[in-house]
Amino acid sequence: MTGAPPAPLEQARQWVRQARRIAVLTGAGVSAESGVPTFRDVQVGLWANFRAEDLATPEAFRAHPQRVWDWYAARRAQLAQVQPNAGHVALAEFQRRHPGRLTLITQNVDGLHQKAGSMGVLALHGNLSENRWLDPCLKTGLYGQTVRSCDPAQAVPGHPPHCAECHNLVRPDVVWFGEMLPEDVLAAAHHAASACELMLVAGTSGMVYPAAGLAHLARQSGARVVVLNPEPTDLDETAHVRLTGTSAQWLPLLLAD
Repeated sequence: MTGAPPAPLEQARQWVRQARRIAVLTGAGVSAESGVPTFRDVQVGLWANFRAEDLATPEAFRAHPQRVWDWYAARRAQLAQVQPNAGHVALAEFQRRHPGRLTLITQNVDGLHQKAGSMGVLALHGNLSENRWLDPCLKTGLYGQTVRSCDPAQAVPGHPPHCAECHNLVRPDVVWFGEMLPEDVLAAAHHAASACELMLVAGTSGMVYPAAGLAHLARQSGARVVVLNPEPTDLDETAHVRLTGTSAQWLPLLLAD
């Protein structure tokens, strides 16, 4: 007569201990526990008068660069007051104790995983604290060859900053509506999902693609999948184990040695 199967948490902990390669996919729920407001929650006061299409598209930035820049400056100021929670810290500490075993993939742009100390974070939607050029900004040599790329950090200050030579604008390094995810980051995320033995999916509804497709890819490639979320998700049927609750509640227990 065999014993009862392990409880969901103990089963998931066993898989963590056994897995040589772990991939973790996180979404907005992980940041919400730190008090990070959603896109809609920040649209108060002046910003309540604008649609997402007015603030988070390339077309909006080209048409009203100061408005969009100031909107993101307000978001950055809010995020500066936010600290990582226990879920962020548990992931970072696991990476520190087990170098090379865990690859962290996030849909969040707030940088809290990096602030907690996580390394090599694959930020699918970019990082709000960083900037890049709106268009390619390259220096050319005497004969028309590319000599070097301009550094956005050396742009002329303004709302937004700009290149002193070609007047190219600096923009937040986030993925706007209608834009493709960065190819190199997405390729690295696909590799991590297809190569892992265990995928943890935390704080995401599983409705946004291509990020949600990573969990399907992991399972199809033979990995076990564990979903951590307070509410049902579109990935529940893909999961081998589901832990109902927040990532700040479960990740410290799941990743403890």
